[in-house]
Amino acid sequence: MAEQPVQGTFIWHEINTPDAEGARKFYTELVGWESNTMEMGPGQTYTMFQNGGSDVGGIVAMEGEQWKGVPPHWMIYIAVDDVDAACEKAKQLGGAVRVEPMDIPVGRLAVLTDPAGASFSVLKLKG
Repeated sequence: MAEQPVQGTFIWHEINTPDAEGARKFYTELVGWESNTMEMGPGQTYTMFQNGGSDVGGIVAMEGEQWKGVPPHWMIYIAVDDVDAACEKAKQLGGAVRVEPMDIPVGRLAVLTDPAGASFSVLKLKG
């Protein structure tokens, strides 16, 4: 079993873009990352970036109505011990929950904003 990341550690970086192939080409050529695209389900793919043989991030293709009006952006993921508790604490500190906690194949996540409106995700990996 893999060890859980330490609370507060930046653990993943993901670009959300309507042009996944363009982003893949740009970043692989700009900084020398390698990439690997995999099937994630019917009609869905996910591109992983690797640097020096280690996975460092990925690409989400912004397809569908849920992305209407959302500009392309990088999303960072911060490890937490408890996603639901992190959401409650963020609200107490003046932040907001933009995407409610949900289970995903690799763990549990939520999307938050800080009091100034900067977006980030919190993630508890399965383990």
